[in-house]
Amino acid sequence: MKAVRYSAYGDSTVLALEEAPVPQPGPGQVLVKVIATTFNPADAAFRAGYLSEMIPLELPHVPGVEVSGTIAAVGPDVTGWDEGAAVAAFLPMNAPGASAEYVLAPVEVLAPLPEGVDPVDAAALPAVALTAFQALFEHGGLTDGDRVLINGAGGAVGGFAVQLAHQAGAEVTATAAARSAERVRSFGADHVIDYTATPVVQAAKGPFDVVLNLAPTTPEDTDALAALTADGGVFVTATTAPATEPGREVRVVRMAVRSDVAQLADLLNRSATGTLRIDIADRRPLAELPAVHAEADRGALHGRTVIVL
Repeated sequence: MKAVRYSAYGDSTVLALEEAPVPQPGPGQVLVKVIATTFNPADAAFRAGYLSEMIPLELPHVPGVEVSGTIAAVGPDVTGWDEGAAVAAFLPMNAPGASAEYVLAPVEVLAPLPEGVDPVDAAALPAVALTAFQALFEHGGLTDGDRVLINGAGGAVGGFAVQLAHQAGAEVTATAAARSAERVRSFGADHVIDYTATPVVQAAKGPFDVVLNLAPTTPEDTDALAALTADGGVFVTATTAPATEPGREVRVVRMAVRSDVAQLADLLNRSATGTLRIDIADRRPLAELPAVHAEADRGALHGRTVIVL
């Protein structure tokens, strides 16, 4: 099979389109024929070696933590899944990924792909929509009537977060650059702050019951964002932790996304019914994945890029 993989950590030039053996499913696994995967910033961090001590990889490694596809074969003890079934998954971070014609997936991460969801677009949902959902509801405890600030709403996670918060009945303040402002408003943001024109902490009309930080921030900026949280509220960050505790019984959560197949199935079903929009900036063939990584490394990649097999 064709696969993009790397045999050493480094910049985008370590990625190569190669022939690789088709893996065989073992106990608890299925073999997925890949329809699409994505570029994810986590893939670039792994490739560069930034996470090698925390999460070591077996090299050569195939990137791609999100996948949509069809089941090509099932492991010897797998029940409840048939060949040909359409699925999507958020794959284990340290396992071979989906930037290949076939990938192995543990059955416990598989969600059925409902009718009404484009199978290519579906690859752009698992990791980022799960991050948004878990940040808002598991960690933030967001409920109807809450005021939420989403810093970094122009990104992939932020777009889902705005939609989910709006649909939950929250009053949503979102930060985004001018190029993303209309899209963020269309997702349901009540107030949009152009952070390139005005500092967020000056423009935001706090306090907020939940503050969600999805953008890279300095410790000082993170502290300033956390200070916008209401007494007894929750500050959730997927990036930088505050340098100092905000006090006032504000709960601080530094989160990492986890696979949850029930949540993933629910999010896919919402997309199938049209209540959750999957926003795609570009679709590229597998052979262009090294170029996509290079564009991301120099800050030239804007929006969600899907890799189509």
